[in-house]
This record gives sequence, structure tokens and C-alpha cells, in this order.
Amino acid sequence: MSIFNLIALFGGLAMFLYGMRLMGDGLKEGSSGALKRVMEKVTGTPVKAFLLGLVMTAVIQSSTATIVISSGLVGAGLLTLHQSMGIIIGANVGTTVTGQIIRLLDLDAGGVPVLQFFQPSTLAPLALIAGIIVIMTRKDKGSDTVGRVVIGFGILFSGLMNMTDAVSSLSESGIIETLFARIDDSPLLGYAIGLAVSFVLQSSSASIGILQAFAISGLLTFSGVYPVLCGVYLGDCVTTAIVCNIGAKKESQRVGVANILFNLGKTMLILVGVNLARAVGLMDGLWGSVMTSGGIANTNTVFNLASALLMLPVMGLFERLSRRLIKGDDASAAPQDALKVLDGLNPVFLSAPGLALNACYDVLMEMFRLSRENISRAFDALNGYDEGLIARIRADEDAIDTMADHVSNYLIQISARITDAGHVEIVNHYYDAISEFERLGDHAMNMAEYAEELHGESIAFSEYALKELRVLRGLLRAVLTYAGNAFKNCDAAAARHIEPLEEVVDDMVHALRQNHLSRLHQGKCSVLAGTEFLNLLSDIERVSDICSNVGVATIARVNPALKHEIHDYVSRLHAGKDADFNREYHEAHDHYFEILNEQELLQE
Repeated sequence: MSIFNLIALFGGLAMFLYGMRLMGDGLKEGSSGALKRVMEKVTGTPVKAFLLGLVMTAVIQSSTATIVISSGLVGAGLLTLHQSMGIIIGANVGTTVTGQIIRLLDLDAGGVPVLQFFQPSTLAPLALIAGIIVIMTRKDKGSDTVGRVVIGFGILFSGLMNMTDAVSSLSESGIIETLFARIDDSPLLGYAIGLAVSFVLQSSSASIGILQAFAISGLLTFSGVYPVLCGVYLGDCVTTAIVCNIGAKKESQRVGVANILFNLGKTMLILVGVNLARAVGLMDGLWGSVMTSGGIANTNTVFNLASALLMLPVMGLFERLSRRLIKGDDASAAPQDALKVLDGLNPVFLSAPGLALNACYDVLMEMFRLSRENISRAFDALNGYDEGLIARIRADEDAIDTMADHVSNYLIQISARITDAGHVEIVNHYYDAISEFERLGDHAMNMAEYAEELHGESIAFSEYALKELRVLRGLLRAVLTYAGNAFKNCDAAAARHIEPLEEVVDDMVHALRQNHLSRLHQGKCSVLAGTEFLNLLSDIERVSDICSNVGVATIARVNPALKHEIHDYVSRLHAGKDADFNREYHEAHDHYFEILNEQELLQE
């Protein structure tokens, strides 16, 4: 061994890491916008969230990026912590794709020309040539991104080949043999090495890729590899949690903590499972076997996939633990900050009705935002009681009431000064909106109080009821989104989506009431919990009705001819006399009831 062998090894490592970074950054840049939009539309079904996390990570080659994007969307209220759990577990499986690509190191072409194209020694220069041609001949941003991805792929495999060549030379010195013999004798040392390397490199894929490169020495055995892999899992998720915590809201921080909890559970499951299997003789043929690059890739995939399948059904446990570890709610959006919007209700604007009405609009949008967030918090409190959540709901409810009083008084002052018919219509529309948005907040408060009462009596909803509520929550979220967009942009198209969904809410509330009464009859639910469940369904139904009112008012404002016929218009919709309404109603009904039926089948 010489210093030149070490230089070659670390030079190859540098190329490998840079190639992985270049390829990963290009993939994220080229696809993260679309992936964010897809994630925002993910349903509350854990299996679909899991598949989304898996595919996302396979595409952008970074579980950290997937989980950090999820964390940001959770902080923005576009995803719930519950939805992110499936994505986290899927991301941990998706990251194994990189190892499966690197296993091409094991490919033996055997003189077959077609297979020779897939060997790294051929793929690397081909990728570099293709990448530089794309970059030099095309000037648009998209082509530049594609070129960097392809070049990154080439550099990655060039670095891998340099590392494997250096490892081959070093293995003759006996140093590598001594190192891996110690790992075989001490699983704890292997675990620590995997954790440290993954934490420093901030990438489980890179860490496992290095391990695959060392497999060329022929000195790695399963008994030495599996604890290293377990250490890699934990080291990578600690890095991810740190990124999720930097300047983030508490709900975003919980995503990072949940990822750590999942990986801790995964490593414990693997360590215990492997040693139990060895104790009963199931590992005799594998324990001392030499691991190739492909063997490491397969072991990594099997570990992650098996852990995901075993732990996906209990992911709610990680969610609840993360809430216990990260308590309270986000102080960065305190009610006092929200009330700053009232500063816009300045008397000097009264002489310019357009500006004054714009200030009222800002307050109303803030009222809607707070009401919608309180509804989401109330659902969270019903799923896992948190005093901090309840306190925040009360504080924001007070802020909503304060805003309602101030904006009502301001509109009275505007009314005394306007003569333009258009301004009069807007004032009337805003008066109605104040009442509707304040009622949204009241219903959120009611829902929170049900959570308080259940907690005070040490009673919780049954798992049956919670699963049903998750489906109803997803449907209600869609209704609230359309209502917010309808009012925000005076968007009649968004408003028309509300009524079909509101009808589906009514259908689902009716179905859940019947399911609940059946559970009560079978003794699967307590009387007190049953009473609160029925009350909760009534509030959810009223929230949906309020959204319907907002949509109808928006349509009437955009189409003044409908103003005096609006009730007839709604009646015609519900009577099935509008083809678009019928189509959207049936599509939404089939979609959400299919999810509900899936939940019911899981309960049987």
C-alpha cells in the first residue's frame, strides 16, 4: 500500500459524491415543482401516500429532499402530518433505487456486446459524452438541466470505478481485511461507522454506494454489512431532521422527528429480526457469505421494503409520538401577528372606497385562513389531544371575533360614504362573508370543545370512527379549498365545484351516522363518545353548508342576473337538472365512498 492508493481512493470518492450531487440537484430542479403539485393533491390514504413517497424519491434520488419538501408542505398547511407519514415510509424505500443502479458494477458482459453497453466502464464515458453534447448544443434551461443530470451520472460511475480500482490495490495490503474483520466481530462498531459516514455525507445512498464499492475486495460478509446498513439509516434521518428543524414550524419539525422514530423502529426491527433468525438457524447459509455490490443493494431493498410493509399499518404511533415530543403549536403565527391586518382599516381610506374595500378584503381573507386552520387543528386534537392545540384554537377564535367586529364597523363607515352601485354590491357581499367566516370559526371551536370533553372523561373515538373522519376530513378540505378560491378571486368556476362536493358531504355524514348507530348497537362505541361523534358530524355538515353559501354568493356576484333566482338555481342543481353538476357529484361520490369502503374493509 502507498499514499497514492489512498489518494486514488479519496479522489474516486470525491468524484462519486460530486456526481451524485450533480445528478440529484439536476433531477430535483427539473421535477420538484411538479412533484410539489402532486404532493399537494395526495389523498389521506396511507398506501397512496407511501407509493407517492417511493416514486418521488426514486425520481429525484434523495429521500432527504422528499421528506424536506413534505415538511415544507405540512408547515404551509397543504399536507397534514398524517399524510406525510406514508410519504416518509415510501421515501425510505425509494432511496434504495440508487443502490440497484450502482449494482451494475457486478455486471459481467461475458463478451455480449449489448450487455457491454450497461457496464459502468461503458456507461460512464457514454453519459459524459451525451451530457456535454446536450449542454454545448442546446442553450435552453431544460436542456442544461438534462445535460447536468447525464454528466452527473457519468461522473458518479467514473468515481465508483476509481474507488473500486483503489480498493483492489488496498485489499492486497491487509488493512481492509483487518478493518472488516473487526466489523464482523463487533456489530456495534459497524453500526457506529454506518451512522457516522451517513451523517457526514448527508446521504444514505452515497454511504451505501461506498459500501458497494468496497465489496470489490471480496471481504465483506453479511454479518458485517447488516449493522452498517442499520447505522446508515439512522445517520441519514438525523441529518434530515436537522434540515426540517431549521426555522421551521412545529408541525414541520414533527415530520423530521417522525422520520427519526420510523428509522429507529426500522433498525431495531432489523437488528432483532436478523439475530432471532440466526438463533433459530435461518441465517446459517447467509451469515458468513461474501457480499457483492448487488447483494448489498438487494439486502438494503429487502430491509427497507419489509420494514415499510410491517410498520405502515402502525404509522399513527409515530405521528402521536412526534406530537408528544414536539408539543404546542407554532408561535410564529401568533394571534397578535394575525391582528396586524386590522392596521389596514385606516380611516384615511374612507375617502377612497376602493382602497377601503381592499383593506376589508384583506381582513376577511385572514378570517377565513384562521377559521380554516382552526378546523384542521380541531381534527388534529380529536385524533390526538394536545392542550397547546386547544389553546391556539381559542386564541385564534378570539382573533377572528375581533376582526369581525372591526371590519363590520369599518363597513358601516364605508356604507355612509359610497353611492356607486358596484361598491354597494361589494359591501353587501362582504357583510355576508363576515357572518359566514365567523361561523366557520365557531364550528371549529365547537369541534375543539368535543376533543376537550372526550379528554376530560378519558374517552377517545374508536379506531373505526377515526378512520371514517380521516376520509371526511379530506373531502371537507377540498370543499374549503374551493370556497377559499371562490372568495379570494371572485372565481365562479371554483364556486361551481362546491355544490356537488357539499352534496357528497351530506351523503357521507348520513352514512357515518348510520355506521355509528350500528357500532353503538354492537357495543363498539361508548355513549358519550357516540354523542360527541354525532355532534361533530353536525358541525362538519354546517361547515360544508357555509362553504356552499360562499360559493352561491360568489356566483350571484359574478352573474347579477341570478341574484334574485339563486334559490331556484340551487334547487335545479339538486334536482339533477344540470349535467356538469351531476357528473361532478357522481365522480366525487364514487371517489370518496370508495376510500370510505376501503377503510371499512380494513376494519372487518
